[in-house]
Amino acid sequence: MTSLTVLTRLATQALKRAGATKTMAEATARALVSAEAQGLSGHGLQRLALYCDHLRQGRALGKARPRVVHQKGATALVDAGGGLAFLACEKAVQIAIRRARKLGVSFVGVCKSHHMGALADHLVPIASAGMVGLAFSNSPSAINAWGGKKAFYGTNPIAAIFPRQNAEPVVIDLSLTEVTRGKIMVYAKAGRPIPLGWAVDRLGQPTTDAQVALSEGSLNAIGGVKGAALALMVELLCVALTGAACSFENDSYFEPGNKPDIGHAILAINPLQVMGTNEIYFERVETLIMALLDSDGVRLPGARRHEALAKAKLEGLNFSQSQWVELRALAGIKKTILDDNL
Repeated sequence: MTSLTVLTRLATQALKRAGATKTMAEATARALVSAEAQGLSGHGLQRLALYCDHLRQGRALGKARPRVVHQKGATALVDAGGGLAFLACEKAVQIAIRRARKLGVSFVGVCKSHHMGALADHLVPIASAGMVGLAFSNSPSAINAWGGKKAFYGTNPIAAIFPRQNAEPVVIDLSLTEVTRGKIMVYAKAGRPIPLGWAVDRLGQPTTDAQVALSEGSLNAIGGVKGAALALMVELLCVALTGAACSFENDSYFEPGNKPDIGHAILAINPLQVMGTNEIYFERVETLIMALLDSDGVRLPGARRHEALAKAKLEGLNFSQSQWVELRALAGIKKTILDDNL
């Protein structure tokens, strides 16, 4: 078992070696390790090699510094400068918190960005500030429009977080596909077939080939026509309100292509400003949750993530030999035995 601190240090080293600034590397490494610790391997350290490749290829700019390009009232727009997403998202979230404290609600867009990782993780500071947070992101084409055969919308995830008193927040985090591309990547890397219903090939026929799903096919939208409509909604929020590129204008992360211009949208809602008191908000949340959990077998969204993260912080994570080989190579470490003194 290896501590999260060591994993974060190794990931930071790998990203810096690939060309990221210290601050970009640290923010990205924290996000990847946090996702890994929560059991979200599709957004965890398996993404590290891809990010490093994009930095080396210039598809992500390691020296980019996010900047606010417009702000007025309850809104702002952050330009990520073509860098990895995490620094820009940290800036957007902090702006959203400040403006919602003063104005009750805020909307902050991000443009010229990259893959956003585990979406709900960006919202944790909003919940810590006692506010409700929502996040949306578009991504390179992965979902066929309803009735179409080729990939058009991105996986276009949606996340929300609701703070609680004396308990972990309620976390809702989902892509608009039956499964995430990251999960299919896990199957592809292991050479395993994916279950029917996850994806279709270029002719719109169901496929169990993970490589086909990632390279030439498209993923099935969750809920069919309803999921495709939600993907359109997220696309408009993240593109029309930020100026970012549409999903179909962004080349796949997994094939040679253009520099991503992904759009994100962050919203913060301050219950205190909405109702003049926090008491009603917290009472209503707990009433709903207690009634929900009164049924046998019901689990709150995000509960497994909280449990896995708490365990990983205490015990660390266990990696296979092949994962260690890749991680050491990315970090430029030659030694064969890794210890916690690195």
